Amino acid sequence: MSYDNKSGGLNFGKLTEEDVKYQYITPAIEDAGWDKSQLKFEFAFTDGKMHIKGQKGYRGAKKRADYLLLYKPSIPIAVVEAKDMNHAFDDGIQQSLGYARTLGIPFAFSSNGKSFMEHNRITGEVKELAMSEFPSPETLWQRYKESKNITPDEENIITEPDYYDPISKKKPRYYQRKAINRTIEAIAQGQNRILLVMATGTGKTFTAFQIAYKLWSTGIKKKILYLADRNILIDQTMVQDFKPFEKVMTKIKQKDLDSSYEIYFSLYQQLVNNENEKQPYQEFSPDFFDLIIVDECHRGSAKEDSQWRRILEYFHSATQIGMTATPKEDKEISTTGYFGEPLYTYSLKQGINDGFLAPYRVKRIGLDVDLDGYRPEKDKVDVNGKLIEDREYNVLDFDRKIIIDDRTKIVAQKVTEYLKRTDRFGKTIVFCVDQEHALRMRRALINENKDLVAENDRYIMRITSDDVEGKKQLDYFIDTDERYPTIVTTSELLSTGVDCKTCKLIVLENNIESMTKFKQIIGRGTRLRPDYGKYYFTIMDFRGSTKKFADPEFDGLPEKDDSDGNGRGGPRGPRGPKEPDEEGLGPGEKYRVNDVKVHAILEKNLCFDAEGNLITENLISFSKDNIINEYHSLDDFIHHWNEMEKKHAITEELYEHNVFLEELREAAGNDDMDDFDLICHIAFDKKPLTRYERVNNVKKRDYLNKYEGVARKVLEGLLDKYATDGITDLESIEFLENDPFRQYGSPMKIAKEFGGKLQLQNALHDLQREIYAD
Repeated sequence: MSYDNKSGGLNFGKLTEEDVKYQYITPAIEDAGWDKSQLKFEFAFTDGKMHIKGQKGYRGAKKRADYLLLYKPSIPIAVVEAKDMNHAFDDGIQQSLGYARTLGIPFAFSSNGKSFMEHNRITGEVKELAMSEFPSPETLWQRYKESKNITPDEENIITEPDYYDPISKKKPRYYQRKAINRTIEAIAQGQNRILLVMATGTGKTFTAFQIAYKLWSTGIKKKILYLADRNILIDQTMVQDFKPFEKVMTKIKQKDLDSSYEIYFSLYQQLVNNENEKQPYQEFSPDFFDLIIVDECHRGSAKEDSQWRRILEYFHSATQIGMTATPKEDKEISTTGYFGEPLYTYSLKQGINDGFLAPYRVKRIGLDVDLDGYRPEKDKVDVNGKLIEDREYNVLDFDRKIIIDDRTKIVAQKVTEYLKRTDRFGKTIVFCVDQEHALRMRRALINENKDLVAENDRYIMRITSDDVEGKKQLDYFIDTDERYPTIVTTSELLSTGVDCKTCKLIVLENNIESMTKFKQIIGRGTRLRPDYGKYYFTIMDFRGSTKKFADPEFDGLPEKDDSDGNGRGGPRGPRGPKEPDEEGLGPGEKYRVNDVKVHAILEKNLCFDAEGNLITENLISFSKDNIINEYHSLDDFIHHWNEMEKKHAITEELYEHNVFLEELREAAGNDDMDDFDLICHIAFDKKPLTRYERVNNVKKRDYLNKYEGVARKVLEGLLDKYATDGITDLESIEFLENDPFRQYGSPMKIAKEFGGKLQLQNALHDLQREIYAD
């Protein structure tokens, strides 16, 4: 093919970007030797951020590269961004570079169909190429190998294919691919201590499996040990991501060590005895394992003098990979001190922005005794007749040193009120101070939900380490298809490692002083499952723990600190005038009072901007300013609203500018306001109408009289749908496939009642204009 761009009279300025790609860029790439298996068009590498709308959500735009080029199926090597011929050939290079940085790809290109711009991210070199000079796959790979000093033996390891399951067809996401490839390359080149930091819910175990499989397949890591400190972590991993290893893997039980397997799973506890005894792990020779994967490595193995660390030190010759969502740094524990700085980090913020993790709402509730403190009157005794020490008790004391029954009741009431407003069968975890508190909280929640408990007594369960019956329900709680248990109370057991994909509400009724623990608890809600109605999750905070969102440590690596060594990094919360005098309390005892009334005196819905920063101004005035920045007058906004075919495009744009309509609707105290009326009311002080009032106005004007038969019934049905659900159903004819409209026949048959598809669409547009007419 010739690339002299002689058009024979063709006007290049009228060629669209798609024309340029089809006629010039794609042929140039294919002529360079890239076959169809190596060439991905319009490659979407994110799912699109989930935006919250009411109790549901909608996706933002996915990030897409015009072309992704693969040297091998598991080795992306170049990104190409296309522009039309009205742009310069390098106009797309910054966009291409942004994609390449995100994807971890060494070469970025842009083209307008006349020439290419190439940017080598390893060397920093840029150059212009003729369309006929685009490099072949082998050329790019050779340049990459030379720049990274990759030997032939290392190349064999790096290019080992992924494991692919033809049934599930599951492939690594882009960030998992980066973590896998970086790890494989680092190990191939001799690095033996590796730390991967990936937010909860982003597939650490799947990433670990692909790494282990590739290294095992090449033969350089034949004996592999997977370490964790909780049975559920081991069991989930073996039956899910690591299942392809089932013929060669075993779980170490009762310290029974069988050296005939290749893949071993073990709790730390199964490999250690009391300090003065011979350790079970010593039954293996120090060089027995080639690779050790440490799940949740921020815990025991990161502590320098722990027995668990000795396991890793004993097998010091093995390559060791630490995986965690929450690296830990304090005086006694240092994740990076042992494993080194993270080879790759994928944060909660990145996961939410990419649409792989659920966004969150925060509802902070202040109780009067928490905010003001509680001081018993002189000589007051508790319900057991014990004299209560005279001092001021605060939120750090409640349920730890003193129990106020009405406080527990109010928390249960507020949790229940929220579930009744949203989804009473939304999976909920209530984190309590200790196991006894979790038991009392369960009782209080049962009393607030007697109707559903009467239907099934597993509706509310306590799941703690010492509750045998509760622990039996854990698998049912995390099963997406099981309704019961719905609400669980816990203290520590569910704070990490429990993969409850449909958890919609996390209640913080404990004092969380450790950032690591806070991240782990929040991680219980980060899974997205729109197919099960989970678009986001809510954090209901009774103890002020969500103030940690404002801490710079929240979404990044923790700074080393001078904590007291008990996992409580940073400054401690406010105390009373003195530390509690425990002389009057025996081990595990608490004061208990049942004659103190408690009230919720502050309820605040917190909003966060696109960067995760808390919006601290008054929400209404803050939103008003942002709306006016977009639409300078009421007439300007109404004009844009009427001209925009898809109304949700306006609300989505406002969301990107930190205008949170659902929170504003709650602040305005009117759930029946349309988005249009809410915006006009908040920004331009226009008296709002409810959706029902707008429907009645349409009917009073006899607008529907010009339609007859099925056509009129369809439009009447749409008005009813608008009154309850809003404008969305009027923006697409897909609604015809749903009740109550499908009783009138197929969408094609219904369209004929209007005179055809075009006439139906015009009728919908006219109805929208009529709804919003003054």
